[in-house]
Amino acid sequence: MEADLTLKLAAIGAIGISAQWIAWRTGLPAIALMLLGGILAGPVFGFIDPQQDFGQLYQPAIKLAVAVILFEGGLSLNFRELKQAGWAVGRLVFIGVPVAWALGAFTAHYAAGLPWEPAILFSGILVVTGPTVIGPMLRQLRIGSRPRNILKWEGIVNDPIGALLAVVTLAYISYADPVGGGSVLRDIGLHIGAASAFAIVLGVALAYLIKFLFPRGLVPEFLKTPVVFGLVIVGFVLADLIEHETGLLTVTAMGVALANMHLESFGEMRRFKESVTILLISGVFVILSATLDWELIQRFELRFVLFLALLLFFVRPASVLVSLLFSRVPWKERLFIAWIAPRGVVCVAITGLFAIRLEELGYVSAAALTPLAFAVVIVTIVAHGFSAKTVAQRLGIDQGPGRSILIVGATSWALEFAQALQKREVPVTIADSSFLSLRKARQKGLDTFHGEALDAIHAEEIDIHGFQAVIAATDNDAYNALICAELGPEVGRNSVFQIGASDDAAVADLPTNLKGRMLMKSAAGLMELLSRQEKGWEFRQTRIGEKYTLKDLRDRLSSKSELLAIVRPGKEVAFFTNAGRPVVNEGDFVIAYVPPGGDAADEDEAAERKERAREAKSEKAARGSEGEDGPHPEGLPSPA
Repeated sequence: MEADLTLKLAAIGAIGISAQWIAWRTGLPAIALMLLGGILAGPVFGFIDPQQDFGQLYQPAIKLAVAVILFEGGLSLNFRELKQAGWAVGRLVFIGVPVAWALGAFTAHYAAGLPWEPAILFSGILVVTGPTVIGPMLRQLRIGSRPRNILKWEGIVNDPIGALLAVVTLAYISYADPVGGGSVLRDIGLHIGAASAFAIVLGVALAYLIKFLFPRGLVPEFLKTPVVFGLVIVGFVLADLIEHETGLLTVTAMGVALANMHLESFGEMRRFKESVTILLISGVFVILSATLDWELIQRFELRFVLFLALLLFFVRPASVLVSLLFSRVPWKERLFIAWIAPRGVVCVAITGLFAIRLEELGYVSAAALTPLAFAVVIVTIVAHGFSAKTVAQRLGIDQGPGRSILIVGATSWALEFAQALQKREVPVTIADSSFLSLRKARQKGLDTFHGEALDAIHAEEIDIHGFQAVIAATDNDAYNALICAELGPEVGRNSVFQIGASDDAAVADLPTNLKGRMLMKSAAGLMELLSRQEKGWEFRQTRIGEKYTLKDLRDRLSSKSELLAIVRPGKEVAFFTNAGRPVVNEGDFVIAYVPPGGDAADEDEAAERKERAREAKSEKAARGSEGEDGPHPEGLPSPA
């Protein structure tokens, strides 16, 4: 029995992470793949039956996982983002939620055929668009910061609100009577309002407790993450004991408060929590979708199809467009936000819990809520997940794949290299804390950022996910290594590079995980690069083709010349480093750094090239007018 359960836990983890990996490789929605994996493992093949396998641990485990996910989501909410998205988020919460609740209740009653009480309760739950689905979806999209922040804030803030609306509805159904209905509703509102206020205060108080303990060294480094996790669970459970589902408010408030305290020791902890959250989201979605069984599926009625259609094409669009009426949000972004509303863990978990309570109160029709909730989750994830990118492209807010290069350090060598990349239409941003150094970059028509790069990235003033690579090229070797070490987990260890260490042996001897990969085979430092620049070295570009290979290019360049980068047809850039070289294919452009006369290092090389040119000319004459003799380097003499 124990071995069987261990095998099932391993399978849940494998299915969830495999779905995430396939989504990364293919661009398909990760949530949809996780749902598919859970359905195959559960009702299709019958390998996993979570409620039977985990017994009484099933519901508490799901609730605690949701608490951690919401806390991590709160950690991503920085008040700076509200400069653009604040009014829109407020409108979606204070106007959009009531509108969506009312329209959802009418739709559930008249289209799905639910009695008013279950319809009102269920529509309250459906106002959520949680981080468990919004987060993975936004990770695969490149849209502007405003719609991204609006969707992210709405999803995290609305999660506990949807749960509280269900609590209010259930309490009214349980205790209201025809005579004193109004007073009961008032009492319920005051009770839940007080419980919600306590939950928020508790969350903020726990955040301030962490702020007090951590900087004073009262908690050792190795215990900081466990202490935070422990306080999240304690806060969630305490608030939930006072009033069901208010624990979600506690963990959300705690996360938002910590996110805006800017604790120095929280950077690494945030990355760890992001990894844990990915694991939890993967596991929870697989488990929830595996709970479907054929009996539950058979409860699904055809009239529910009309309800789902109205939810997608009427309720969500109407609530968003009414909320953002007369706002500064452009119409294209409003339409995109109006379409995106996938439901996730909270919707299914809370619906299942409240459906049981409604059945205990005598509402037989509440048995339809669980299959209906699963249908909403599946339909919204599939519809929004697979169409989000297409809709963003049609509306013109999709920014395409992140093909930009971030170069930190506005040195003259970096500026020349940036111009070489821009010649191949690769966008480049130069970041430097010196306004005067950036003046030359602006004069050359390069995008610039004035400020300290690491602070700007951590404060999300620079969207690091929009860059395919980061190059640290300042005059400070230690700072270059720091940039690469800090940003490696964000953009990938294989996507952070730095120029070689000039004279700092300590930096040069650092392990690879504490620095970036050194550019070029020689790993030349800044002083050497500037010296080469004074001697007249320059960047030259060559297109590799069927008749002009990388070997031909190497043969033509002098032994001092260095290959620096390749630009592929899709504007993807790969770099030559001291540790290896990328694969070069036909159609790629190779950027080389060559000395003056680098294509004619000595007379022997010149004679050899002339001989190859004569052979090529003879071969062309023998073939007749067969066409061009192949691509040749830009800036270098033609082989012919």
